Amino acid sequence: MNGIEKWLEKRGVTIEDVAEIVYNLQRPYNADLQMDECRDSVRAVLEKREVQYVLYTGIALDELAERRLLPEPLQAIMEKDESLYGVDETLALGITNVYGMIGLTSFGYLDKMKPGIIRQLNLKGEKIHVFLDDLVAGLAAAASARIAHGDPKAIRYHLPESP
Repeated sequence: MNGIEKWLEKRGVTIEDVAEIVYNLQRPYNADLQMDECRDSVRAVLEKREVQYVLYTGIALDELAERRLLPEPLQAIMEKDESLYGVDETLALGITNVYGMIGLTSFGYLDKMKPGIIRQLNLKGEKIHVFLDDLVAGLAAAASARIAHGDPKAIRYHLPESP
């Protein structure tokens, strides 16, 4: 288990949690999809340094907010999880964009529907997950897009050759 996986698990998120979301996103398009492929895809996305940096940043901000160590008005914004804040979604887009537009559209769906662990993280409780719920959605969307891009049965569009 690498460093970012440990950070995620410390916050209650496992590779399996994210892989289940990936599986549910891609299964309608790939009847042969296996959970192992989803786990591998999540881990492959997590190997990207830019993804790790985004996750470290968001998790750290959530933890600082829990300890009430952020300056105002940011502390109050984080405690309320203000709906117009939007920085959490913006940061998550840094993950979704790793695999193109399909990641972006999947992220929008996950952000709205909040399946699985994303819903659990979004519930207001003793922990603050302003960033983490969106970051997990971004991670799942990118891992899903990674599978879609590698699916040999997916429709491929080819541009005509130039004259």
